[in-house]
Amino acid sequence: MSQPATLPAPGSTPGAAPASPPAFSLRLACGLLGVLLAAMLAGLSDRLPGLALADISGALGFSHDGASWLNTAYAAGELAVMPFATWCAITFSLRRFHLWMLGTTLALAAVLPFLHALSVMIIVRAIQGFTAGALIPLLMMSALRFLPLSIRLHGLALYAMTATFAPNIALWLASLAVDKLSDWHWIYWIMLPPGLLAFILVAWGIPVMPPALARIKQGNWFGMAFGIPGLSLLAIGLDQGVRLDWFNSPVICAAFLCAAVFCSIFIISEWFHPTPFIRLQLLERRNLWLGFILFICLLVIMSTAVVLPATILEDIQGFRLPQVAVMGLMVGVPQLVIGPLVALLLYQPWVDARKTFALGLLCIALSCWLNTRITDQWMTAQFTTSVLLQMIGQPLSIISLLFLATSVVQPMEGPYVSGIINTLRAAGTVFGAALIEQISYLRGSFHSEMLLNNLGGRWPEASSSVSTGQVAEWVSQQSALLSTADIYYLFTFVTLLLIPAVLCLKYIPAPRLPASTPPAAPAPASPSTTASNG
Repeated sequence: MSQPATLPAPGSTPGAAPASPPAFSLRLACGLLGVLLAAMLAGLSDRLPGLALADISGALGFSHDGASWLNTAYAAGELAVMPFATWCAITFSLRRFHLWMLGTTLALAAVLPFLHALSVMIIVRAIQGFTAGALIPLLMMSALRFLPLSIRLHGLALYAMTATFAPNIALWLASLAVDKLSDWHWIYWIMLPPGLLAFILVAWGIPVMPPALARIKQGNWFGMAFGIPGLSLLAIGLDQGVRLDWFNSPVICAAFLCAAVFCSIFIISEWFHPTPFIRLQLLERRNLWLGFILFICLLVIMSTAVVLPATILEDIQGFRLPQVAVMGLMVGVPQLVIGPLVALLLYQPWVDARKTFALGLLCIALSCWLNTRITDQWMTAQFTTSVLLQMIGQPLSIISLLFLATSVVQPMEGPYVSGIINTLRAAGTVFGAALIEQISYLRGSFHSEMLLNNLGGRWPEASSSVSTGQVAEWVSQQSALLSTADIYYLFTFVTLLLIPAVLCLKYIPAPRLPASTPPAAPAPASPSTTASNG
């Protein structure tokens, strides 16, 4: 089977030999641990303020509509930086660029609680989204560059934890900051101690590499001038669309129109530029274009694992964050063990990653189907089985997908793939939240109308014993339950539809680890080994 054509390394000149990665050591492992920790903190810096938005807006006197722009600004900055982060890391050196982005993110987190003007906080959150968003692509880039083949899949498992571990423990951390520490300031400050640890680990462990400043003249600056505002406007349109009623709002219409034009110019310029930030030609490979479509769908579906049950329990039972945080811990904490085990499983020669991917989707589909039976009597315990299925299904799906996608690219193409997949990840996360919110609104309105129509004929009989407020509260709760069940029905069906698409991915055999040979008398490479490595 022929290997995919190797593209030049980002910014390399033709004929230049790619620099070999440094030998893996304990010091480098510590540096990679710092990169992992920083990437997780980047995800938490997005999730935590969103979960505690009511506490923040209440403490500072912001309206809900005004405070919602704090999350939108962060999402816009995060999406805007994704295609360019790995290029900047190569140009200015990975260690230097990472430390600058991490240091700026932590500094902004330290000062944010002291800012009480909404407009200033929105600007600072946008900058923080830009600097923190740059940290996530660097994790995949570092794993593909520094980890030897014998543990590279474990590196992908660590990257997967930014989608399966960090978002799920955010509920517990938010409850710790707001309820245990009893101060909304800790929503931002709680990230400072692990952030400083990550800074030290990266500064000590990541090798010092010379910058490649000559690449600056080769950059697609014309494309970047359109890409950054285009992606930012796309995030704004998606995040504010439900609140502003989509295309009935001139703000949303203008955002989507400009985003479509700017992003189109960016994509076209990237396609034809000799040294692009992300090489879109890689998407011609089946495991990449199909895998990335599956990745976006999976991100949307995974958002129902913890956030949706937590939201409905807050609505119908009046639960607070500490009462629903246990569900996040049930999904997130076991990923520290399950992730490496899935990576170890994929190293076995008898394992087909497509089938483990499909098995993970089956677990997620079953989890969604179990939640379609939700009633107003459900508590946290009733979600336990579905949460445990998500705990198993998420790492099986995500890690298998990453293995199938990254196995069809060469190591020098890693920065390109990292930029593409993380751009899609950021866009998919915002799109998923908007989709679920829109479905909840539409189905909730439908069920409210149907319930009120059914009550209409019996209202005179019940009006003497039931107040209007009680009826309104009951209709609101029941419509929320029914719309949540509808979402789970839909995602059960969609998840099952993804399984045939997964089986259409190109089969990738388990990685063949290099056999250790005595250093004194190395055996000559056999023809079969040469062929497999070629």
